[in-house]
Amino acid sequence: MTDRLIDAYDGVLADLDGVVYAGPSAIPGATAALDRLADEGKSLAYVTNNASRSSEQVATHLRELGAPARAEQVFGSARAGAELLAGLVPAGSSVLVVGSETLAECVREQGLVVVRSADDRPDAVIQGFSPALGWKDLAEAAYAVAAGAVWVATNTDMSIPQERGIAPGNGTLVAAVAAATGQSPSVAGKPEAALFRTAARHSGAERALVVGDRLDTDILGGNRAGMATALVLTGVDSVRTALAARADERPDYLLGSLAELYEAYPVVTGDDGTYTCNGATARVSGSTVTVTGREDDVDSWRAACGAWWAAHPTITTAAAPDVGFESAG
Repeated sequence: MTDRLIDAYDGVLADLDGVVYAGPSAIPGATAALDRLADEGKSLAYVTNNASRSSEQVATHLRELGAPARAEQVFGSARAGAELLAGLVPAGSSVLVVGSETLAECVREQGLVVVRSADDRPDAVIQGFSPALGWKDLAEAAYAVAAGAVWVATNTDMSIPQERGIAPGNGTLVAAVAAATGQSPSVAGKPEAALFRTAARHSGAERALVVGDRLDTDILGGNRAGMATALVLTGVDSVRTALAARADERPDYLLGSLAELYEAYPVVTGDDGTYTCNGATARVSGSTVTVTGREDDVDSWRAACGAWWAAHPTITTAAAPDVGFESAG
């Protein structure tokens, strides 16, 4: 066993959906774990692909849920998208904003002119999530992109955890425009590294731990930024998708909840092909991982990941092995 996991880091970069809350409700224990960071002398920043709300709106929502939050701790993809777009078009360019008023305001702050229709012949399109978006909005984006407008997406999250389940995210809306036009946008938010590096720099974290619930955005982005990553199993991805993850989406840690930041993280050791985590062991034979341990114990999956990842250290596509469980003894 090691020291407490949090002791190795001076700050946390936390995702929101699936980590702090799902829909309107806080995930049990999450806000208490985040509130404790200040007492531990650790910095906290929120890194989110949500482009529909301002930093102050996000911070207000977090405080209402009981989490510590100030606007300056929230780093979202709306601002990142507007900044990316400003580097692609001249000052004063016209931009069709397909998204929230928060996104439109970020665009204006970059010295760009917001328009509302493809008939205005915009120089660019920026697309971000808003629950109010409909077919007409996507059609306007498609018309403008097809006519040659520069296209930026704030993020390409395919899903969003909600209280009732998993709902379509901005990536599904971006995919609709891509399918209609045959074009692909430049993407500002996660999994690009810049958002994480900006958050770490502004929060003063030199040894940041990225905590997220998605392999394809949080974990991939944190890995690209050269930071340690922890997948928390309260949102989109699971122990099974983590096991099958391609090499650059593999987290350093698997956490059942944010409370485990303050626990010792169990070491996974390998000896002659057998990987051990506490009392669980795992071995690979062909396309099968055989685990000795309980299926509902995260340590079993930590051992399984150790074994499978060691056997397939560089795979570039997700590959799910067959997993079999045996009882100890």
